[in-house]
Parts: sequence; C-alpha cells; structure tokens
Amino acid sequence: MPIVTVHLVEGQHTLAQHERLLTELSARYAQVLDSPIERVRALITLHGPQEWATAGVPAAATPAPAPYFTALVLEGRPVEQRQRLLAEFTDIIVEVLGVERGAVRGRIIRIDPEDWGIGGVPAGAARRAEIEARAGRSAGESRVPS
Repeated sequence: MPIVTVHLVEGQHTLAQHERLLTELSARYAQVLDSPIERVRALITLHGPQEWATAGVPAAATPAPAPYFTALVLEGRPVEQRQRLLAEFTDIIVEVLGVERGAVRGRIIRIDPEDWGIGGVPAGAARRAEIEARAGRSAGESRVPS
C-alpha cells in the first residue's frame, strides 16, 4: 500500500530529476516501512504554472519551487515511522530537486485497512491471509521430515 505522490509545477525540474526522485523515494519508503519494494508506488503529479500558487503568488509569476507530497500508509504504523517518512522524504526532495527545505510541505495520510484494496480484497483480509501463510510455512519448516 505504500504510495507517495509529489506535486510539482510543470517545467521547474528535469525528467532526470523526476526519475531520480521516484527511484529514491521508492527505495526509502520500502526501507522505512520494512516493506517489499514491489508494493511501493511513487507518483509525480505535474501542475501547470497557472494552476499553482505559493503564498498567494501564481507559479507563472514567481517560479520558486515549493513541492508538496502526500504519503499513504495503513493505519497502525508507529508515529516514529511516519515522522521519519516526513523528514526523509523532505531530505530527498531537497537534495534531488535543489529546493529550499523550508519550501517543502508534506503529509502522511493513514488509511483503515478495510478501506484499502489489494487485488480487490480489503487489505485487512489480505494481511491476515499473508500472515497465516507465513505462519504455515514457518510451522512446516520447523517439522522434522519423516
């Protein structure tokens, strides 16, 4: 379920910066949540300069970048992980895009597992099935072969 979306003004950064940002945010998300990277989704949403204002000034008039990100996590993640995501995503955005740290804004959004689908199944049920499967494998591994 880990999903991070970074909102940027179109034309303020290069495609190479976009690619690096997506790659580094994905890797950090997997690391912080101790989650397989295959589950991570990273997106960039571009907004036209006439569709973005910072401090009431349209980006078309003042092209100072002010990125905003949202990160979705399933309810139950510890506050320490959520705060680490806020700090480390900000670090990556500052480094990759070369923006001022104080201009970056971010938000963690907690989602109830029953309100999130994985392959059409509520995450709560999918998690239970995964935990049971792991427990079954562990029990099988500990048995002495006959």
